Amino acid sequence: MNATVYHTIAAPVQAEFKDKGSRFIAFAYPVKTTEAVKNYVDALREAHHKARHWCYAYRLGTDGNTFRANDDGEPSGSAGRPILGQIDSAGLTDVLVVVVRYFGGTLLGVPGLIHAYKTATAEALQLAEKLEKNIEKTVWLRCGYPHLNDAIRVAKQHQAEVVAQDLQLDCRLTVSIPLANYAACLAAWEQTRSIEIQPEEAV
Repeated sequence: MNATVYHTIAAPVQAEFKDKGSRFIAFAYPVKTTEAVKNYVDALREAHHKARHWCYAYRLGTDGNTFRANDDGEPSGSAGRPILGQIDSAGLTDVLVVVVRYFGGTLLGVPGLIHAYKTATAEALQLAEKLEKNIEKTVWLRCGYPHLNDAIRVAKQHQAEVVAQDLQLDCRLTVSIPLANYAACLAAWEQTRSIEIQPEEAV
């Protein structure tokens, strides 16, 4: 069965883990784009310019297919991958975690680094408030003015949201529908026989 919901975090959180003098400060953020990822990482590099490493991982999209793990100079696989592993263990997407490391003078070795990055990330994600969100699909509608109320009524009945409308010679609506209600919502519009469902290019 295809998923109809996904899980993310509600707001930024941070947590800290210490080992042999090194500080690992984990910052978790809800994000939607790789541009947002870059902005957060750049801001942390600036705010913590005396740190040694700014390692991070993210997973984006309701399908979770967009992801990256960055070791930022730590031994390969010792930082980014453990961070991503915790995001995945928590079943989250649209999430970025950056772990800022202040070096304490004692080398931790690869197992120690993996444990530190994993633990800092896990603690931050544990603090975060989790959100369950509907996976949504967008459709474009066209109808005459007399049928506009019908189009909106059907949308509301199926928890769909009208995200844009263009009311000129006729009415054109952009509607975001929870995936779980998608088929039923389309069928209800089609039953009216006066609401045209359009592909994106037609708008």
